[in-house]
Amino acid sequence: MSFDKPTRNLLAKIVTRCRDRLASDITEQLQSTHGLHPDGTILDVARTEDDRRATEDLLALWDHFEAAEAGSPQTRKTAAYQRLVREIGFTLLNRLAALRLCEERGLVVECVRRGMASDGFRLYDQIAGGALGNRYQTYRSFLEGLFDELALDLGILFDRTAPQSLIFPSEPALTDVLELLNAPELAAQNLWQQDETIGWIYQYYNDPAERKAMRDASQAPRNSRELAVRNQFFTPRYVVEFLTDNTLGRIWYEMRQGDTRLVEQCRYLVRRPQEIFLGSGENLPAEDKDTSSLSREELIRQPVYISYRPKKDPRDLKLLDPACGSGHFKLYAFDLLITIYEEAWADPDLPPFSETGTWLVHDYPSLEDLRIAIPGLILRHNLYGIDIDPRAAQIAALALWLRAQRAYQELGLAPAHRPRITRSNVVTAEPMPGDRELLEDFLSDLRPRILGDLVRVVFDKMQLAGEAGSLLKIEEDLAEAVAEAHRQWAKESQPEQLALFAELRRTDAQQPLHFDISGITDAAFWETAEERVLEELNRYASQAKNGRDTRRRLFAEDAAQGFSFVDLCRQQYDVVLMNPPFGLTTDLVFELLREKYPNTYVDLYASFVSRGLRWAGNGFVGAITSRAF
Repeated sequence: MSFDKPTRNLLAKIVTRCRDRLASDITEQLQSTHGLHPDGTILDVARTEDDRRATEDLLALWDHFEAAEAGSPQTRKTAAYQRLVREIGFTLLNRLAALRLCEERGLVVECVRRGMASDGFRLYDQIAGGALGNRYQTYRSFLEGLFDELALDLGILFDRTAPQSLIFPSEPALTDVLELLNAPELAAQNLWQQDETIGWIYQYYNDPAERKAMRDASQAPRNSRELAVRNQFFTPRYVVEFLTDNTLGRIWYEMRQGDTRLVEQCRYLVRRPQEIFLGSGENLPAEDKDTSSLSREELIRQPVYISYRPKKDPRDLKLLDPACGSGHFKLYAFDLLITIYEEAWADPDLPPFSETGTWLVHDYPSLEDLRIAIPGLILRHNLYGIDIDPRAAQIAALALWLRAQRAYQELGLAPAHRPRITRSNVVTAEPMPGDRELLEDFLSDLRPRILGDLVRVVFDKMQLAGEAGSLLKIEEDLAEAVAEAHRQWAKESQPEQLALFAELRRTDAQQPLHFDISGITDAAFWETAEERVLEELNRYASQAKNGRDTRRRLFAEDAAQGFSFVDLCRQQYDVVLMNPPFGLTTDLVFELLREKYPNTYVDLYASFVSRGLRWAGNGFVGAITSRAF
């Protein structure tokens, strides 16, 4: 089934109605049950202690969102409230849609296909026997139990300890949304059997009228949300295949010197009739023939020499989509990587995995062992993504998890026997948390204190992450900071002292601080620093007390996400694939791009291509570009 225009229009209409119904219900609950109003008014209306605790956590989330906004206090307050409603609604819709996709694949019992008449719930309700309340309350308990089960693999979407989970649709709203999702027209199109459906839901959740209003108000995006919404467009399948075939597929084709099943699998792989693969140490022959008079057909038949490309263990093949959206490039790359792993396993000349020094065939003695492990290996080692929209991370992680489950299903592996998928390398590029009080509280415990200096550099430099995204070059900023710290340490005249230099962010330069960084090189120090900072963030979140636990957890989660973004930016990739944003960016980012990308800053896509070329090294960049390229 293809997503033709009538099908897309139908899905867009249903998603819009679901979004509006959930937004209305969430707003009503925020105001009536929790006393939270968009103008900043907070009323004490809690009827139970559970309601009171939930209100405190929702207020903490509202404050957390407000800290990341710009503008006047009232503008920030209103924008944060709108984001609160939007993210709660999107998470709820994603969870229900995910269950609908899962039950269609036999991954969960029937649960939303027929609402409260679903077979899974009828059995649950019979066992509960009224102990969990009325029928709606029992159905809520049933759905939340499924959320908790799926959270073991997909915490990014189903984790109910997140404050976004504190509001559940009322009975009328839940009934309306399930009726919309179960529309006969959708079932007739088999939409719930398609891996791409969740990506279309992601795109259609944003209101087209809102996108038009943004463009009418300003030619350039004014903030990170506008930048994301304006550039949120699905990449057609044939474009995904063409770019992936001629990057990831091409690399493996060259490593195998044409001896690969990808020749048949990659229908858009560009090859020439007479390709001559060079061996290790062989150089390209000098061109000594004038071909200017040859026709196009004659040129195509000319011999083409292909430089030697050494083989890699597939666990060392890395693909990055720096503007990943809902992950369509990664979904198709998953298909190719299954073939790549199987061919690598049988290759006696394959080198060992760089991380462990072990061979693929030794780690997985049988082909069956390998096939069971492949989905987890792909998500752990091969596929990476960055986006400025946190909802994209939810969708991409879900889409990849569903693709992994399909792979298990094709192997005939029952759900109970499938390895858990616990990692997908999809991160959100967004500013570090804006709560300076919590930042200083956190930094005060860090030892050695040079870690605090570097954390401040990251926090300050990443203020534009939500708008600049993958273009930020945060890894260069960090390298410069570490190098400057090292230079100051090297100037010390008394080697018996611990490293002594001025704090990078300190305004009082007359009082230098002592830091213990002796014997650490720049690269090794940063690897150690990142690991220790993340450990400290986890400790900080786990020890949260005195009613501020939600604030601390949100702070820690955002900071950890920021360091994951930094880690992805610092790596090298074999393939960079993207449908980048086009056109202008916000005013602040425009100045950043003019400095960091002096040859390409006039258009976002061109800067993304430039960035991709740096990441890819000797690999390939595949990108949708404009006619001005």
